[in-house]
Amino acid sequence: MSIQVKPQLGIHPASSSTLFHVCNQKQTMLSIIKSRPLNPMSRFISLLTTATTTPPSFSTSPSKTPLQNQFETWINHLKPGFTPFDVHWALQAQLDPDLSLDVFRWTAQQRNYTHTHLTYLTVIKQLIASRRYRQAETLIHEVIAGACEPSVELYNAVIRFCCGRKFLFSLAFDVYKKMLKSEDSKPTLETYSLLFNSLLRRFNKLNVCYVYLHSVRSMTKQMKANSVIPDTFVLNMIIKAYSKCLELDEAIKVFREMGLYGCEPNAYSYGYIAKGLCEKGRVNQGFKFLQEMRGKSFVPSASTYVVNL
Repeated sequence: MSIQVKPQLGIHPASSSTLFHVCNQKQTMLSIIKSRPLNPMSRFISLLTTATTTPPSFSTSPSKTPLQNQFETWINHLKPGFTPFDVHWALQAQLDPDLSLDVFRWTAQQRNYTHTHLTYLTVIKQLIASRRYRQAETLIHEVIAGACEPSVELYNAVIRFCCGRKFLFSLAFDVYKKMLKSEDSKPTLETYSLLFNSLLRRFNKLNVCYVYLHSVRSMTKQMKANSVIPDTFVLNMIIKAYSKCLELDEAIKVFREMGLYGCEPNAYSYGYIAKGLCEKGRVNQGFKFLQEMRGKSFVPSASTYVVNL
């Protein structure tokens, strides 16, 4: 009696030897792969896996930047109970404006200490010189708000900065008004020179000139009321303002008053009036000023010559 063997698990008896041979080949290939060195890409993946699984080590003492070291050095120089003069000296010794501002801010937070006009003036000058205009503007707003006592030198420095910045023109006159109300910081000749010069830079068109001429008139009266004696430069700017607006009678009046202040008319004084008279249509009178100008060996400008032709 013959017994038939049924195939189990879907494997034919004839293929069992073949399957065993394939398994042996796979085990041999795996052992060969494990014994070979990793290629660069595999080695990179291996290192990357190791790096992500290894916890990072942090230093317990973080390194400080050179700016932080310098800041701590200067802070240590300031002994307890330091005065505004000590801070002024420390600020002047700084070559880095950012470090100077850090020292300024740190000292302002200390107990029993308040910045003065001297320290504000020092740090503002440093910031302007290094073109840190935004930081300087912030400190200027603090000064206007009353962060320190007023000072003529500080106010003039603020006005000079504001006159040089297009969008801070009105702020310069805010400082000027504070000077007028102050008891110890009245406007000086430098103050009026800065403001007149800033106004005249806006005298580019006739209709615009009349807008600012009122300010010129007002400041001229205030200058006299504050007993400020003008020099030739300031008087020439007033003459120029009137001549630009074709207010020649007032320009000639200022011209005639120059001797009362100990000033002598120069080529600019004659040139502004001669040119204005010709533009106004008073050519004969303008030509007389031109002749008087030549008699004093003054050389007219090219624009004055062209108008008189």
